[in-house]
Amino acid sequence: MDMSFDFQPVYPHHDLLVELGQVEMAIDGLSEREDSERDVLQPNLESRMQSLLDALDHLAV
Repeated sequence: MDMSFDFQPVYPHHDLLVELGQVEMAIDGLSEREDSERDVLQPNLESRMQSLLDALDHLAV
């Protein structure tokens, strides 16, 4: 009986979800930052979030 499992297709999906959660937490934490710092960080975080969401949409699960 072959007991080997191929979890390889699951890893990219899981990794994207983990990173998406990290970006969401970073965005939530922006309110604690100075306005000037927030103005620099927010566009980059939102862009990264959109990239992650696009990657999830195109990933075959």
